[in-house]
Amino acid sequence: MNALLQVLQDLKPLVQVLLLPPVPLMLVLVLGAALLRRHRRLGRGVFVLGLLGLWFSFTEVAADQLQQWLLGVPAALTTAQVDGLRHGAPQHSAILVLGAGVLQIAPEYDGPTLKPLTLERLRYGAWLARRSGLPLAFSGGVGWGGRPGDIGEAPVVQAVARDEFGIALRWAEGRARDTRENAAFSLPLLLQAGITRVVLVTHGHHMPRAERAFREAAAGRIELLLAPVDVRADTAYLPSEWVPSSEGFRRLRYVVYEWLGLLAGK
Repeated sequence: MNALLQVLQDLKPLVQVLLLPPVPLMLVLVLGAALLRRHRRLGRGVFVLGLLGLWFSFTEVAADQLQQWLLGVPAALTTAQVDGLRHGAPQHSAILVLGAGVLQIAPEYDGPTLKPLTLERLRYGAWLARRSGLPLAFSGGVGWGGRPGDIGEAPVVQAVARDEFGIALRWAEGRARDTRENAAFSLPLLLQAGITRVVLVTHGHHMPRAERAFREAAAGRIELLLAPVDVRADTAYLPSEWVPSSEGFRRLRYVVYEWLGLLAGK
């Protein structure tokens, strides 16, 4: 059984490549081209469908709409909610930031640094900690795709939080390889410290999967307050957001990845 699980983990990057955009849409284009010789009308239709899919898969409009349709991302915390963090037994509350990866070699820093998603989450967590006075915690190690000798997220986050944001982590969990392990390893640390309310910080597209994992691991022992990052407040799209862009494609890939994770029970 352990050998089978290891094989599945090893195949995970290949499966992701096949299921994440743009590969499925490229396969639609290939199918459409193959059908043109014998079924011209059907082939044209499939080919056009693939082209339209490719276009919209690179737009921020598609990423935003799919995020809401597939994931149902919760709204960002309001000013009143943030200000209210100081009330209701703050000594039993903590802010927990989830990791999203480390860049192992950054020549400009002469060492590892945080990937953009991790940095965005940490920035918001530090801001919430200053605004509320609550202690800050972090969870994240080396992911399943890591290599022997890779540096985990926790020590890098500790250094960045201290040196760049001027705030010290109260807890730093560095063993978790995925979202379920974030919950399984960080919650016991917080419970042992008397924490009964956790302000969970991660990106909006990741929050549904993170919420499920943490609620299952908490089993009613900890109250969760969801604090998503990068959640759009309106749908008044600019013309440029209907045009393909690297940002739109990046966001859509994250949405599809998280949706597949939900379907797979990850």
